[in-house]
Amino acid sequence: MPKPMPDDWQRALVVAAHPDDIEYGIAAAVSAWTAAGKEVHYLLATRGEAGMAGVRPGEAAPLREEEERRSAAVVGVTEVEFLDHQDGVLVEGPELRRDLAAAIRRHRPELVVTGYFGATWTPPGLSPAYVNSADHRALGQCVLDAVADAGNEWIFPDLTEPRWSGVQYIAVSEMLDPPHEVDVSEHVEKAVASLCEHRRYLELISDAPVEEQARQIVDMATVTEDERRRVGFRLYWG
Repeated sequence: MPKPMPDDWQRALVVAAHPDDIEYGIAAAVSAWTAAGKEVHYLLATRGEAGMAGVRPGEAAPLREEEERRSAAVVGVTEVEFLDHQDGVLVEGPELRRDLAAAIRRHRPELVVTGYFGATWTPPGLSPAYVNSADHRALGQCVLDAVADAGNEWIFPDLTEPRWSGVQYIAVSEMLDPPHEVDVSEHVEKAVASLCEHRRYLELISDAPVEEQARQIVDMATVTEDERRRVGFRLYWG
């Protein structure tokens, strides 16, 4: 049985590659946290400008940014920052780490949260497997590294933000066998409503009604075999 997430923190920074990544499960936990009085900020590495078939990046970027801000507001998040890296070609390396470290210093969280960044979405042993996004894989490793970078004055010395070594935990979302979990039984509807704010994006993915898509996605992300509702995480020390 997974353990509850630690509660000895006040401010969290949720880091994602694209608008809508957080809403594919993590937003339910965010809703639980903000309802409990926690402060949660969002940091997006890109504006998701390459994610809408038939919509040029120059049109898609502001649209997806606005959808993300509305989505965040539904679960009690008012601070949403975008780093303006190019969608689809995030690179694991010093440039991304530097920008993430600077953002961690600005937001000064005790908890940093990011999405699953393993190679595939498929359980071990299954073949063929569904490959995880290149952006997700690159971002996740950089988030882990940037937490240490944010507290080291000798790495990226050109950064003007005061160093921050106050991150206690890094939480990476984990659906299959999470060691820790957040009970989101009272926050499912908020999570569905949050994902529904990505209306234009979801309308391009499927002909199914947006609300139906959102509920199916949130169900897949939160329902356990024994019908509990949870969002799972694997924790690392900050």
